[in-house]
Amino acid sequence: MAVFKVRKVKNYTSMSNEHLQNKELSLKAKGLLSYMLSLPDDWNYSLEGLVSNCKESKTSIRSTLNELKQHGYLSVEKLYPNKTASKKIEYTYNIYEERGLNPYIKNQDMDNPYLASQYIENNTQQSTNRLNTKEQIDKEDKLFYK
Repeated sequence: MAVFKVRKVKNYTSMSNEHLQNKELSLKAKGLLSYMLSLPDDWNYSLEGLVSNCKESKTSIRSTLNELKQHGYLSVEKLYPNKTASKKIEYTYNIYEERGLNPYIKNQDMDNPYLASQYIENNTQQSTNRLNTKEQIDKEDKLFYK
């Protein structure tokens, strides 16, 4: 039996296990969220900043951020030029350790999965042309075996 030992010396992060235990999140999303939670509070988040510190491409990081957004761990606010110091459009990324802390997800029971990620079963319509009685089957047999 293998034994894993974790040796923490310094520079470690304490975070909620909620996102790590969420079976709906991919490992990539869990890793990126854990990485973002490990950054200092005053870190200036940007897509380019995340890409520069990760091996993944900009497209990969963007799709992972969308997954976190879909599951309620991230919300993005668009700030228009009249509300920013740079007079340009800017985005504020709000990161949540637990999706229940996201104010944009209202009245959500955390026992149920996020609505956008629920699996919707595609039930096919049953045929109404089936022969349901012995009498109808007998008629078919007589026509077939003439």
